[in-house]
Amino acid sequence: MKEKDSVENNEKSPDNRKKSGEKIISDNKTISANGKAFAGESRENKMGVMSEGKLLMSMSLPMIISMLFQAMYNVVDSVFVSRFSMDGLTAVSTAFPIQNLMIGVFSGLGVGFNAFISKALGEKKFDRANEVARQGIFLEAIGYVIFLIIGLFFARTFMESQTGDARVIQYGTEYLKVCCCCAFGIAFQMTFERLLQSTGRTMYSMITQILGAVINLILDPIMIFGLLGCPQMGVKGAAIATVCGQCIAGTLAMIFNIKKNPDLHITLRRFRPHGEIIGKILSVGVPSVIMVAIGSVMNYFLNLILYSFSKLAVAVFGAYFKVQSMAFMPVFGLNNGMIPIISYNYGAQKPDRMKRTMKLGVMVGCSIMVFCLAIMQVFPGQILKIFDATDEMLLMGIPAVRIMSTAFIFAGFSVTCSGMFQAVGKGVYSMIVSMARQLFVILPVAYFLSKAMNSVNGVWAAFPIAEVFSVIISTIFLLRVYKKIVKPMESVQRD
Repeated sequence: MKEKDSVENNEKSPDNRKKSGEKIISDNKTISANGKAFAGESRENKMGVMSEGKLLMSMSLPMIISMLFQAMYNVVDSVFVSRFSMDGLTAVSTAFPIQNLMIGVFSGLGVGFNAFISKALGEKKFDRANEVARQGIFLEAIGYVIFLIIGLFFARTFMESQTGDARVIQYGTEYLKVCCCCAFGIAFQMTFERLLQSTGRTMYSMITQILGAVINLILDPIMIFGLLGCPQMGVKGAAIATVCGQCIAGTLAMIFNIKKNPDLHITLRRFRPHGEIIGKILSVGVPSVIMVAIGSVMNYFLNLILYSFSKLAVAVFGAYFKVQSMAFMPVFGLNNGMIPIISYNYGAQKPDRMKRTMKLGVMVGCSIMVFCLAIMQVFPGQILKIFDATDEMLLMGIPAVRIMSTAFIFAGFSVTCSGMFQAVGKGVYSMIVSMARQLFVILPVAYFLSKAMNSVNGVWAAFPIAEVFSVIISTIFLLRVYKKIVKPMESVQRD
C-alpha cells in the first residue's frame, strides 16, 4: 500500500477545519465547503458519532454473518468426511485441538492489533495506527512459521498421543499436515480481515469470509469423493479444500485493504520490529491466544477421557463441538463488532458510549445464546443426523447435546464480557476467565464425574458447571473495569 505523501492533513485539527469552512461527517470521509473530499484523515469516524444501537448493528451484523460462514469451514469438513468414513470424522475431531489453536493464534494476534489500531484512530494518531498494522502483520508471519514446523515434524506425534488406531492416526496426520503447512492462507485471511474490522469496514470482511466458505463448500465433495475428474483424496481432500478457500479469501481481503480502506496506509519498506508496539499488541493478543490454547488443551484432554469410554464418544463430542462453534460464532461476531467501538470511544474518552455499547452487547449476546439453546434442546437428533449419525451414535449423542448445551444459558454474558475486557486492554481478564472454566473447572469435574457416575454423561455435565463459574468471575472483573477505567473517565467529564 502507498505511504502518505505528507502528514499535513493529519495535523490539521477539527477546529481549524470548521474555521475554514470545512465540515466533518461520520461516514469515514472528510468534506470541504466546496464538496471535495480531503486526502487527509483527521475526521470523526462513525464509531465516535453514530447512535450505539445502529452502530453495533452495522458493525456486528456483517461480522456475525461472516463468523457463521467461518464456522462452516470446520462443520462442512466434518459433514462430508463423516460420509466418507466414520474413522475420518473421529480423526478430524482428534486433530481439532491443533486446528483450533491455529485459528486462535492468528485471530488472537488480530484482536491485539485490532484494538490498538481502533484506539489510535480514536486518538487521531494515524501514523501510529499504520505502524501498529505493520507490526501486526509481522507477528502473524511469525505465527505461520510456528505452525509450519508443527505440520512438518509433529502432526503424527500429536495423533499418536491420543489414540493407537492406525487408520485414525493416518487420516488425522494427513489432515493436520496440509492445514499446518499451508497455514499462510488463514494467516493472510485473518490479518487483512482484522485490519478492515479495526476501521469499521466489517462489510468487506464479511464478503471475504463468505467467499472462502463457499469455495470450501464447493471443493469439499469434489476433492473428498473424487468428482469432476478430480482424484479421490478423502480426509486430505477436505484439508486442501479448506486451505484453498482461505487463500482466496485472504487475497481478496488484501485487495479490499488497498482499494477500500483509506484509514490505513501500510508499507513494509524499511520495516523494523518495534518493541514497544509489539509489546502492546501482545499484551492483548497473547491472552486471546492463550484463551484458545486453553480450549485446545481442554479439547485434547477431554478426548483422552472420552477415548477411555469409546471411539464413538470422541466422534459424538467432535460433532457437538462443531455445532457448538456455529452457535457461538454469532456472539464472537458480535464481539468483533463491539471491540473496535469500545476501543475507539475509550481512546476518544467517551465513557457513556462505552457503557451503552456494552449493555447492548450483553443483551444481544444472551438473546442469541438462548435462541441457540432452544434449537439444541428441541432438535438434537436432527442435528446429529447432519453428520450421518448411526443409531448407536444417536443413543449416546442426543442426551449429550441436551446436557452440554445448557451451558448456553450463561455463555452469552461471559463471552460478551471477554470482548469488553479485550477492548480496554485487559485481555488478561479474559484469559483468567477461560483458564478458570476450561482448565481449573471443566477438566477435573469431567474426570471425577465420569469416574463417579461410571458414565460418559459425567463428561457432558461438566460443561454447564464450568460456565456458572465463568459468569461469577466475569462479573467480578466487569465491576473492576468499571471502577478502574470507566468511572474515572466519567468523573473527568463531570468536572
